[in-house]
Amino acid sequence: MNQLDNRKVIMIVALVFGAIFLFAFSSSMFYTVQATERGVVFYTFSGGLDKDDIKTPGINFKAPWNEVYIYDVTEMKEEEKLDVLDKNGLSIAVDVTVRFYPLYDRIGYIHENFNRTYIEKLVIPEMRSSVRQVMGRFTAEEIYSTKRGEVESSIKEETGKVLAANNIQMKALLIRSINLPAQIKQAIENKLEQEQQALAYQFRLDKEKSEAERKRIAAEGEAAANIIVNNSLTDKLLKMRGIEATLELSKSENSKVVVIGGEGGMPLILGNQ
Repeated sequence: MNQLDNRKVIMIVALVFGAIFLFAFSSSMFYTVQATERGVVFYTFSGGLDKDDIKTPGINFKAPWNEVYIYDVTEMKEEEKLDVLDKNGLSIAVDVTVRFYPLYDRIGYIHENFNRTYIEKLVIPEMRSSVRQVMGRFTAEEIYSTKRGEVESSIKEETGKVLAANNIQMKALLIRSINLPAQIKQAIENKLEQEQQALAYQFRLDKEKSEAERKRIAAEGEAAANIIVNNSLTDKLLKMRGIEATLELSKSENSKVVVIGGEGGMPLILGNQ
């Protein structure tokens, strides 16, 4: 076998081994990042985790000995049922929902601090902690009725701050339900009903007072107007108005006789006999 043949054999063997290598390691060299995902790579022999080089959607290449970690960056939801204590130590059952998503350009830092279990290690514990801390500052009545909105806003604010500091964006936090012991719930509802009745009664009283005041003002105005009218009705004015009215009547088509100098100096109209 000459030297040329040896080269051909070596090339064939190299190609065969190359094909075997590519076939064996292709699955670990190429990976796909979906549109709703981002990836971060850990370089085993050259620098470790690259937190700032975020892999975007598409087909990507890596060395077989490196590791890639794929993260779902769509909005996610977690629901929790908690037993918490109010300001007075009363047990309250609460259902809470939180919606959030990881900041896709910061998943390297999320992975460094929490790995892909960041929901279990960060989101859920912080939500639970905020719910317990906030509700511990209010009474059951305030949580159940009068300050429910304030309680919900405070929980959302405190949870959102912690998650944002760890590269998680919170979209919403909702208290789905608040369950109190039956006797406490009934007592609160009775109190609220009584307060509503008292407010309704006070509203009626205020309305009646306003109506009475309106009538008083109207009566005073009418009395004042009458005084002005009475003061203006002198004998001469009445006589003049009487004459004007009589003259108007005399203009009608019916024949009549007008006699000047009636009672009080007023003219008289005598119709047909």
